[in-house]
Amino acid sequence: MRDESSGASRRSVLAGAAGVATAAGVAVALGGCQTYGTENNRPPAGGGQPPAGSGATGGANANLGAVADIPVGGGKIFETEGVVVTQPQAGTIKAFSAVCTHQGCTVAAVRDGTINCPCHGSRFNVADGSVANGPATAPLDSVKVTVTGGLIKLG
Repeated sequence: MRDESSGASRRSVLAGAAGVATAAGVAVALGGCQTYGTENNRPPAGGGQPPAGSGATGGANANLGAVADIPVGGGKIFETEGVVVTQPQAGTIKAFSAVCTHQGCTVAAVRDGTINCPCHGSRFNVADGSVANGPATAPLDSVKVTVTGGLIKLG
């Protein structure tokens, strides 16, 4: 159908409006499209924990509790610190970022030998943070912890 007063078809008017809206909205739309998990676009290890000595909870040397509190073959999520501590075998303590490498969600559970993300179903092995089930393709980042006198500390 043509607009008799201007000679333009409805299709060309709509296409032109869509082009203007698209050009104006591309920067805004793309600003929100960020996918974690690629080498250059991964969230920081430790879930963005505060710097050491900042006085904020979760900094280096934060006390994460006793080794006895971490189930053998499982683990525990420390949301404030942004880490997951696991004990794949008795006496072996590992720690990983609690940020899923797929799209940056925080993992929510440790069950049946895996660290589980609720957003898209990614699962990671408690022994090494490797991907047990996608869609994530990159392992969880390792986080340094120390064990002294049966206590686990960041750093």
